[in-house]
Amino acid sequence: MDTLLYAGSFDPVTLGHLDVIERAAKLCGELVVAVMHNPEKRGFLPISLRVRLLETACREIPNVRIMAHGGLLVSCAHEVGARAVVRGLRPLGDFEGEYQMAQTNRLLGGVETLLMTTSDRYASISSSIVRQVAAFGGDIRAMVPPGTADAICRALARAQQA
Repeated sequence: MDTLLYAGSFDPVTLGHLDVIERAAKLCGELVVAVMHNPEKRGFLPISLRVRLLETACREIPNVRIMAHGGLLVSCAHEVGARAVVRGLRPLGDFEGEYQMAQTNRLLGGVETLLMTTSDRYASISSSIVRQVAAFGGDIRAMVPPGTADAICRALARAQQA
């Protein structure tokens, strides 16, 4: 398998995401990590910042490419030449939603889904947990790649000033 796609909102990127990226990158020639965005939804971090944080977190992984995409996941997969997408699967009830999405992606565009279980160490980490802990002033450095915590704190400070 030459190109795989790992897509998500990455709002923000967590160590769980990075774990999946590192492991998936070993399975293919190129792993495209796509920051997906819905123009009708306002995310916590701007898309450009999410891309930069991922680029920084993945700079040591030579076969990873980061991009932003605003359309359907199957469209993104076709654009980058990926026949399969990788999805991280946590033991906290992710299966039903991921199964439904996998069936939809296959129906819409013939794109297969590879479900990769998260490492036990990161199973309880999610972007929403990171945002919530940060909003209450908690230390999130053990949940996110280096540099990401500072970016989140700056984003929170800007949001509180607005």
